[in-house]
Amino acid sequence: MSRARRPDGPAVVIGGGVVGLSAACHLAEAGVRTVLLERDGLGSGASRATADVVRTYFPGNPVSSAMAVRSLAAYRAFAGRAGSPVPLRRVGYLVLFSEPEQVAACEADLPAQRAAGVEVELIGADEARRHNPLLGDVPLLAAAWAPDAYVSDTAAIVAGFAEAARRAGAELRTGCPVKAIDIGTGRLDTGDGLLAAHAVVCAAGAWSAPLARSAGVELPLGDPVEQELLECGRPPSGTPLPDVPMTLHAVSGLLVRKRGDGLLVGMGYPGLDRDGWRARVRERLAEVYPALAGAEVRTAFTGVRDASPDRTEFIGRLPGAVPFLYAAGFSGHGLCTAPAAGELVRDLYFGRTPDVDAGRLAASPERV
Repeated sequence: MSRARRPDGPAVVIGGGVVGLSAACHLAEAGVRTVLLERDGLGSGASRATADVVRTYFPGNPVSSAMAVRSLAAYRAFAGRAGSPVPLRRVGYLVLFSEPEQVAACEADLPAQRAAGVEVELIGADEARRHNPLLGDVPLLAAAWAPDAYVSDTAAIVAGFAEAARRAGAELRTGCPVKAIDIGTGRLDTGDGLLAAHAVVCAAGAWSAPLARSAGVELPLGDPVEQELLECGRPPSGTPLPDVPMTLHAVSGLLVRKRGDGLLVGMGYPGLDRDGWRARVRERLAEVYPALAGAEVRTAFTGVRDASPDRTEFIGRLPGAVPFLYAAGFSGHGLCTAPAAGELVRDLYFGRTPDVDAGRLAASPERV
């Protein structure tokens, strides 16, 4: 679509997390006058509570995997955009299967994953235990092993995208919540008063649903969900922990990675019974990793996340005099796919055919 036919005003990106900053950066680099509005500080939402892991393998979700493969390439070249490289320490990603159905699903998924560019293989239980020697005597049939998983630095990525967006001419406003959108006129009611936009990009994370609804897009994100990651100290024995890959126990959802002398630990969402959830995490941690039974477990990070029903991001465009674009529902993996998400938002803005299957990311009755 020709920019000459657009109403006056900038393209406005709502949300200053890693996805919103990527979108603002890509639009500004393409010559689009861009303003980003963030209700709090940059990276203060879901980007504040991540495991700092960039990975390419998303089991059963080759669309997100393809986005992550593109994003990893962008992170490797990040210094050219932001002026400094992104730290990437390779640790690998191990997914443990204890049920035949999980193994069969992995096998069926492998061709699509490899077509998406993911390096992944199904390995036996013995090899899985060699990758992660902390594993106890838990039922284990097989595992998926994907070497392209890296410990990074979310704060550095947020700062890098912000610097690159500013260099390209984007204006980043913090402490500026968006209260309402009139998509017919492009007027936004913000903390700084009314702002007229020629296009709107909603990347507001957990607060995206009501903003999208005002434009006629239903994003079933529900209420904001608070995520909590825990840190587990060294074993009571005092024995140093070996380097282990990021490991997901598929049955329980227990996710760990090495962090300092201990582990960073996650397992779903706490819900209202936070103490009960922490007790369940400790119980499962001791079951899967017996050496950690009795180790100190405490809160590492908390942050608000948006979660889609199928754990796949919503990215799309609603056409109109004032185009409305959205990028939300990343379900905790926005760091892994943010560069590709920004590319896709840019391509949808210009009406280009993207390099990824954008149709599978758009909000649709099947997904809603």
